[in-house]
Amino acid sequence: MSGVSIREAAEDDFAAITAIYASWVRDACGTFELVPPSETEMRARFAYVKALGMPYLVAEHQGRVVGYAYAGPFRAREAYRYMVEDSIYLDPQAQGIGAGGALLDQLILECTRRGARQMVAVIGDSENAASIGLHRSRGFADSGRFHAAGWKLDGWRDVIFMQKPLGDGDTTPPDGAGLALSDKA
Repeated sequence: MSGVSIREAAEDDFAAITAIYASWVRDACGTFELVPPSETEMRARFAYVKALGMPYLVAEHQGRVVGYAYAGPFRAREAYRYMVEDSIYLDPQAQGIGAGGALLDQLILECTRRGARQMVAVIGDSENAASIGLHRSRGFADSGRFHAAGWKLDGWRDVIFMQKPLGDGDTTPPDGAGLALSDKA
């Protein structure tokens, strides 16, 4: 992890965040989105995550944003308020420098501090060995697969689910309110 630092995302980061995500949308199957969102849309997504009180992090290497990660609700129903879903995207040129692990480690720590009890990774494409390996290295267990869930880059793509308990996980009742969600969604 030499030279990688993790911090909360800031307004000045969104050109880099938007470009990183656009490369995943256009060239890979880590997301099933097909059209890269604008910087305005990426800022709106950031605002939603922050309004929930959840972390939105960036990784810097040699003064440049090389990746980002955030956690949001797994589903909108209120009973899910202690479960978060992680999202991690790296600049393809920054893979292998430890940014993904550093982002996920900090995201797990921040979500645990906020009272989350479970984290789920919803990984686009069963061939996404880097993401599957990263999550497995941080204690995530395989918890399911949707076969041929999406069509992208001229092929059917699976979705892999992995899960990790945070803090006390399911061994004790929750001691806080969890995410502010609504059953109306």
